[in-house]
Amino acid sequence: MASTNDLKNGMVLKLDGGQLWSVVEFQHVKPGKGPAFVRTKLKNVLSGKVVDKTFNAGVKVETATVDRRDMQFSYMDGEYFVFMDMQTYDQLMIDRKTVGDAANFLIEGFEASVAQHEGEVLYVELPATVELTIQHTEPGVQGDRSTGGSKPATLETGYEIQVPLFITTGEKIKVDTRSGDYLGRVNS
Repeated sequence: MASTNDLKNGMVLKLDGGQLWSVVEFQHVKPGKGPAFVRTKLKNVLSGKVVDKTFNAGVKVETATVDRRDMQFSYMDGEYFVFMDMQTYDQLMIDRKTVGDAANFLIEGFEASVAQHEGEVLYVELPATVELTIQHTEPGVQGDRSTGGSKPATLETGYEIQVPLFITTGEKIKVDTRSGDYLGRVNS
């Protein structure tokens, strides 16, 4: 248990009958009249839904212990992703639904942060950017346009993103894992 005065970004709360909510933002408000309160923005750990919630100052809220570990993606086993704990070398099988959009950017050897609560895997979080190789893209054709164009490109993971026309097959690029956007070339 913690007080609403102790809230911090990233803290995980257990609310609404055991649902896990991560604190995205919080603000202590002391109005001229009336009691102080805490305005928060909470994100559901499993569904990703974001809600605004207000608590009275000093109210007790239940916190959840979330164990975040750095793990390395080893291989695919059917519909499961197999991760290895870097300290204990234990292997953990995580289903595609739990891995979510991170699956679009995972290749063998990539490290990710795996969050667990009471033995249950909550989510897999990749670094903000990853470096991947373009597996295939058509040659860019210059035409009549006032701004730079883009074309589809297939990454080594099989995921397709939009890249500028000058990018060619075999180039290594930097990709934003949150949005799937092209960020730039990687200098070898």
